[in-house]
Amino acid sequence: MDITTVDKYIEDNKDRFLTELIDLLRIPSVSADPAFSKDVLRTAELLKSGLEEIGVDNVEICPTAGYPIVYGEKIIDPNLPTVLVYGHYDVQPPDPLDLWDSPPFEPVVKDGKIYARGACDDKGQMYMHVKAVELMMKTEGLPCNVKFMIEGEEEVGSDNLGEFVKANKERLKADLVLISDTAMIANDVPSITVGLRGLSYIQVEVTGPKRDLHSGIYGGAVANPINVLCDMISSLMDENKRIIIPGFYDGIIEVSEAERAEMAKAPFNEDEYKKDLAIDAVQGEEGYSTMERCTIRPTLDVNGIWGGYIGEGAKTVLPSKAFAKISCRLVPGQDPDRITQLLVDYIPSIAPKSVKVKVAPHHGGDPYVTPTDFTGYQAAHKAMQTTFGKDPIPIRGGGSIPIVAMFEEELGLKSVLMGFGLDSDAIHSPNEHYGVFNYLKGIQTIPFFYKYLAEMS
Repeated sequence: MDITTVDKYIEDNKDRFLTELIDLLRIPSVSADPAFSKDVLRTAELLKSGLEEIGVDNVEICPTAGYPIVYGEKIIDPNLPTVLVYGHYDVQPPDPLDLWDSPPFEPVVKDGKIYARGACDDKGQMYMHVKAVELMMKTEGLPCNVKFMIEGEEEVGSDNLGEFVKANKERLKADLVLISDTAMIANDVPSITVGLRGLSYIQVEVTGPKRDLHSGIYGGAVANPINVLCDMISSLMDENKRIIIPGFYDGIIEVSEAERAEMAKAPFNEDEYKKDLAIDAVQGEEGYSTMERCTIRPTLDVNGIWGGYIGEGAKTVLPSKAFAKISCRLVPGQDPDRITQLLVDYIPSIAPKSVKVKVAPHHGGDPYVTPTDFTGYQAAHKAMQTTFGKDPIPIRGGGSIPIVAMFEEELGLKSVLMGFGLDSDAIHSPNEHYGVFNYLKGIQTIPFFYKYLAEMS
């Protein structure tokens, strides 16, 4: 496998690569909304066809209790390393639609970027692997075995993936998991994600009077659940933005000063960061930089809050109920089940007697760290070094991919998180996009990962 061969194949086929991705992006595979269930299934069928067309064997749409998993494999020699490629074909809801510059499921290419829901997360990044395997098979051949496991429920918590993995351990035997669902620092600053935060997600329900009340007749005498909920949420952090729930920080594996110094070498311009977000100031836990707050420290955020009257005009109501969705990003040493139980126990304990509080756990996931002395990481490092012409920087990601820890627990496999997106790609937001450069760079780089993994094994 040489760079000239790879580049020629990409140059000869780049228009088709882009057209195929756009066809995939046109399908609104929103797993969170049952109204799109047929579209989710249609996406699985298109992906199955795409794998079969490039010569992958035993391609199957595997049913689960929810949306299916698309599986396929190409085993060229059982004695060679086997790469298990994971990705997802479902996407986030596109709302709010009025904030998109173009319809979310009518992809457009503008200024070198593909605008569509799922462009980066994760259809564009997932499909790079399909085209990279095509490239290898059509040129110099696969240097390793490959298995694909592409799911349709990542954006709703991957509830059925664990059961599939447990039931298919023999079929999923591999040497490592390769995932592209993360970001690089910049197009000219390659990086590999070596850590992810975990997640604990809950919903809080606060109930006051048994029915909505007239705020003029009852206001001032009866607790307003929205006011109470806001007070409770604001009390969960101190003035230094540290979470005050007892035991929340217990067991955290602190990042060493040497590691923090290495992380600090990554280029970061806080003024540009604020300008990009249209904010005047950053904030967060005292004693940590902006990037550290986003990656190596735990968080507590309100993801949604509602209650009372939110329609047009005015309605002077004192609501019976108020709700909030709260998530905590977790770091190594924090167990999501334990943190969730802390939230379930603590939040009702700070409620006044004037209301009743229910806390319902939603979903969660463990934090994860990939060791840099792992052969898979070293192969990814060398592959990026080959195609970018410089060493990638190991970074920790702020997001969560809960299934990564599950892969290690159930399959005994470590994961390589070699993403080609950018933090500025607006994933989960209006105007999500993915650079054409990034898409093609992934297709260029992935074959060298297979090459070096085979040589190092």
